[in-house]
Amino acid sequence: MSDIAISVENLGKMYRIGAHQQRPKNLREALTRAARTPFEYLTTRVRQHRQFRALSALNPQPSTLNLYPANGGAQPSTLNAQPPPSDPTILWALRDVSFEIKRGQVLGVIGRNGAGKSTLLKILSRVTDPTVGRVKIHGRLNSLLEVGTGFHPELTGRENIYLSAAINGMKKAEIDRKFDEIVAFSEIEKFIDTPVKRYSSGMYVRLAFGVAAHLEPDILLVDEVLAVGDAQFQRKCIGKMGQVAQTGRTILVVSHNMTVLASLCSQTLFFDNGRLLKSGPTSEVVSAYIAKSASSTGSVRWESGDPQADNGSLRFVQARILCDNQPTNDVQIDEPFTLELDFALQQDNLNVTTSIHVFDKQAAWAFCGGALSRNLSTGMYRHTYCFPANLMNDGPYTVTLILVKDTTQVAIKLHHAISFTVHESRGREEYLGVVGGCVRPRLEVIEKVLT
Repeated sequence: MSDIAISVENLGKMYRIGAHQQRPKNLREALTRAARTPFEYLTTRVRQHRQFRALSALNPQPSTLNLYPANGGAQPSTLNAQPPPSDPTILWALRDVSFEIKRGQVLGVIGRNGAGKSTLLKILSRVTDPTVGRVKIHGRLNSLLEVGTGFHPELTGRENIYLSAAINGMKKAEIDRKFDEIVAFSEIEKFIDTPVKRYSSGMYVRLAFGVAAHLEPDILLVDEVLAVGDAQFQRKCIGKMGQVAQTGRTILVVSHNMTVLASLCSQTLFFDNGRLLKSGPTSEVVSAYIAKSASSTGSVRWESGDPQADNGSLRFVQARILCDNQPTNDVQIDEPFTLELDFALQQDNLNVTTSIHVFDKQAAWAFCGGALSRNLSTGMYRHTYCFPANLMNDGPYTVTLILVKDTTQVAIKLHHAISFTVHESRGREEYLGVVGGCVRPRLEVIEKVLT
């Protein structure tokens, strides 16, 4: 038996922006369209095949590429791997991605929003087919792309456990054996026979992850579900995933929580704009991700319509690190500095606040801060966060920027959007050695003679 659980070869996924299909007007049109779909699929494949062959003469270094879907069995062809000519309506969510995952390996996947992480998991889960490339999967695979998939609001917790587990491939005997453990993990024993439509959001999430965490596939794909629930339950979920990893199952974890990835994964993949930029030990890949994601000038600006920073009603405009009113990404440990955050409201009377999360060079969460939430009118606003002198430890930091509306709803989140480095060129008189930790405030110490 091969020791490879998942093999990905020259994978690519292309979408046409703005493409949509009108709903059929009547039953006859619906039946006609259904009958025509397989032939349109084959025609599309043939057209893609011819297009890549026509381009092969333009590339003196052809690469191996398979144009068949993930479950296809045809032999790969030697074709040109360059994308079609520039077309503003074409978006490559993934392009030229190749890697292997060994059996029993826990592999992390990181990247900014829109980097292609979720698209990769959807292809591996056979939710969607690749445009080009090939995927080989050895073993039974289950995916947690969204917590609570398969739950029905009118059914009780007990009934939804059986329904959701069955959807994810568990047999009734397996569910019976795991039922009490799932309920205990979810901490909803008193409400197990209550319809889930009456559950709080926290109860719903606990039950959903309780089912998901007790699946027994050979390969498990996890997409950001470790960020659900309150802090206590998140720790419980992370501990459960660690236990699953120790049983020898193959796990692929997509997360923005670098601390979680560092605790679960020895190896990580870094995606950017649909391409696999780096793979290797998690600590090295995380450092590369942070260096790539953050601004190196102490100032970053986003244009209107940027999908990363603009959701239509709110948008980030600019962020700057200032010391002595000058933009910089280098600050002295004993000098105060500020973070200016400019944002715009494009909708009147919104309850808005900003929040910042500060991370160290290993993406460990140092601390967070937020402005008071209040109703704002259409216009441009600036929140200035003031960092006192002698607060930060020396070393590099990145800041994740968040716009929140209606107190709890995250409208925009820019991971590691801006960076700065704290320097200790003059030293502290009480200790000149290396000090661990993210912060090292100079605390006032009162000395009193007792005898």
